[in-house]
Amino acid sequence: MTAKPLTLGLDHIGLSVRDLSLTRDFFVNCLGWKQVGERPAYPAAFVSDGHAVLTLWEVKNQDQRVEFDRKTNVGLHHLALRVGSEEALNEIFAQVSRWPGVKVEFAPENLGDGPKRHTMIYEPGGIRLEFDFDPRIQAAA
Repeated sequence: MTAKPLTLGLDHIGLSVRDLSLTRDFFVNCLGWKQVGERPAYPAAFVSDGHAVLTLWEVKNQDQRVEFDRKTNVGLHHLALRVGSEEALNEIFAQVSRWPGVKVEFAPENLGDGPKRHTMIYEPGGIRLEFDFDPRIQAAA
């Protein structure tokens, strides 16, 4: 008997960020996401690309950030966002690599032997983001 999942996918992903306005503006103004809500007293902002929703919470002490190390820390290693074509991947990389405060880890390249391609950056608030395109997923959709 095959077990049926008890969940229906992701509702949202919550990220603690150093500077709410920097990270929100990156998603909204650089990537074209929409702000779909906010809680100024928290402070928090909710952003969406129409498929995924991110809750962004600002930390109280912006200087007290621990860099993630996948070998020693439990937590978010990176957030991967799918794009619809190799052209879109290249366009996103061109856009984000020019955005103030973005740190590029690597430009678009094959993942292993391909055909999947990806790029990795740190948005201005320090969250590690991957953008990827896999033609096998697009072909199956």
